[in-house]
Amino acid sequence: MIYEIHANTAENNRPLALIVGANGGVGSHVSKMLLQRGWRVRAMTRRSAPVDAVDGVERVIGDAMNREDVVKAAKGAGLIVHAVNPPGYRNWDSQVLPMLDNTIAAAEACGARIVFPGSIYNFGPDAFPLLTEDSPQKPFTRKGGLRVEMERRLKMASMRGVPVLIVRTGDFFGPEAKNNWFSQMLVRPGKPVRSVQNPAVPNAGHQWAYLPDVAEIIGRLLDRSDELQTFAVYHMEGVWDFDGLQLVGAIERAVGHPVKMRRLSWLAVGLAAPFVPLFREVMEMKYLWQMPIRMSNRKLVEFLGAEPRTPINAAVSETLASLGCLAEVQQPAGLHHATDAGGRV
Repeated sequence: MIYEIHANTAENNRPLALIVGANGGVGSHVSKMLLQRGWRVRAMTRRSAPVDAVDGVERVIGDAMNREDVVKAAKGAGLIVHAVNPPGYRNWDSQVLPMLDNTIAAAEACGARIVFPGSIYNFGPDAFPLLTEDSPQKPFTRKGGLRVEMERRLKMASMRGVPVLIVRTGDFFGPEAKNNWFSQMLVRPGKPVRSVQNPAVPNAGHQWAYLPDVAEIIGRLLDRSDELQTFAVYHMEGVWDFDGLQLVGAIERAVGHPVKMRRLSWLAVGLAAPFVPLFREVMEMKYLWQMPIRMSNRKLVEFLGAEPRTPINAAVSETLASLGCLAEVQQPAGLHHATDAGGRV
């Protein structure tokens, strides 16, 4: 009995993090990273845990659109990871701001830091092609405008004493993540890779973010939370596909044979958009595949010393294996986080 009391006391003394959107790619990987760093993790989801849920995560059912649910789930937390988004690009107008407001209210109630995965949507052509944390935010899309407003509300919260950490990234890919361009456009989950559908126009560079690296960057920044500004923003470089063909090449190396590359027909997507809600949302992001847009990670590297980066071959192999696209699931070599020039893409 004495041992159990001591064990429970030690458990309760560990810091607690709430993940809002834990079933998504960012949420699931940040959960694993925090557990490895000794955090207690509480995940709030609208549905019960999936079969492959992370061991050691306390799961509570709640709706990010319900403020009472979020505030209750955040009780005792020192960190709230806001990793929830409406699925399939839909319902942004009606959901993203109320969900964020609920997270901010919960953070104010329990004194937690907010971690927010940012994106490239905030920026318009006046800031292209190289984006820094301080580039002007003048987007020309509806989603971009919402992203700007989300960050504005987070900054206002930080002025009221809520610490905020924003890590802006490119398009996500990685294990256990199926709601992204990589798994919905480039390849078909559960199928051997015979061809790749590439949304990028020739020679248009594109930025990708491998989810385990995103989580590791967030972890290393939180390791030094005492040194972070109250409103801290960092850009991750991730995988810079400078000609739109680097990921295709990595896919070929992972599957061990050439694959046919087809360019996505944006004309066909546009013609179908009036009838397919998802295509209407996708068309708004077309510009991201038509010109090189790159985030500078200079500020991140100056703070951390290096950006944690998994070599592209290992990252793509692990992603394809998780999606069921490899004939035999292999453990790719070099899955460690590279922190020197040898791990750069």
